[in-house]
Amino acid sequence: MATRRAVIMAAGAGALASGVATPAAGDPGSDVLAVVEKSGHAVAFYETPSGRLLRKVALPDYPHEMVVDSHRRFAYVGHYGVRMSATAGEGGAAVFVVDLAERTLARTIDTRPFNRVHGMGIDDRDRLYALSEEKAMLLGFDTPSTDVAPTRAVPAHGVKTHLFTLSRDGERAYVTGLLSHTVSLVRPHDASAPPLVVTPGQLPESSCLSRDERTLFVGARRSSALVAVDARTMRVQRSRKVGGDPLRVYTVDEDRLLATDIAANTLTLYSTALRPIRSLRLDGIPAAVSFHPHRPLAYVSQLGTNSVAVVDLERFAVVGGFGTGPEPDSSVLLPTAG
Repeated sequence: MATRRAVIMAAGAGALASGVATPAAGDPGSDVLAVVEKSGHAVAFYETPSGRLLRKVALPDYPHEMVVDSHRRFAYVGHYGVRMSATAGEGGAAVFVVDLAERTLARTIDTRPFNRVHGMGIDDRDRLYALSEEKAMLLGFDTPSTDVAPTRAVPAHGVKTHLFTLSRDGERAYVTGLLSHTVSLVRPHDASAPPLVVTPGQLPESSCLSRDERTLFVGARRSSALVAVDARTMRVQRSRKVGGDPLRVYTVDEDRLLATDIAANTLTLYSTALRPIRSLRLDGIPAAVSFHPHRPLAYVSQLGTNSVAVVDLERFAVVGGFGTGPEPDSSVLLPTAG
């Protein structure tokens, strides 16, 4: 297991954390991690495992969530426009389209009047979805690589709708409402379908579907609980107090979940029956996690230390890391071609 000092200092972290934007040629044999840096107002590209900064794409203030299409051609980043959910203000009203080959901002999709665009999703047909927190509307883009405006919108049926989980086919979206303390099942392609709404606990923020898409797992932050909900009926099946502040929850495989605790600075593996398996303490605050598509590695963005920790999911240990710009958040691993 790497030492905590190694996680922060590996591969020239001090230089990377300074926010230098000078591009460098990457090793063609290396994977690349694209990271949204909220307070750096950019998407940054880092070579892994060295952590070498390859390029930064400057964006308007406070981008947050990001998704990537199946061809790894474009990334789509929501313009939230304020630093945190508790920050007052109109925020942003756009989706940024980042060309992953050129590592440039290709264009901007104007979403006005739908503002504070936060949660982002993409389905198995590469249709894009973006959530307006302020207007509580889930926007759809049928051909996001060329769309100049949303092609559809459905009410999200919550208050301060922050994040959502999407079924693979894009026919179901589960939207969390921070102030309504709800999760709403809505149909992005059928606004006439009545929503199903549940209150799984206080301050539900993130969620994930089981691999068979029958169960929705929700992190209820103020209730300090993980909650399993039937993904069709929206009835609570079981709940477990986990302590701390479960900011994010992810599906690892058919049997395991991964949850971040931003109060205790830990990652914890749980069974899908919500039994704790193993916990790992980090140096920083685990803001978001992404996964290598072919290897058992997780990339954990850490606030406070402005770094990414690389976690081996089999050993459940930190095996590397590197520094980033200010407030790294969502990320996507772009594997080496071939």
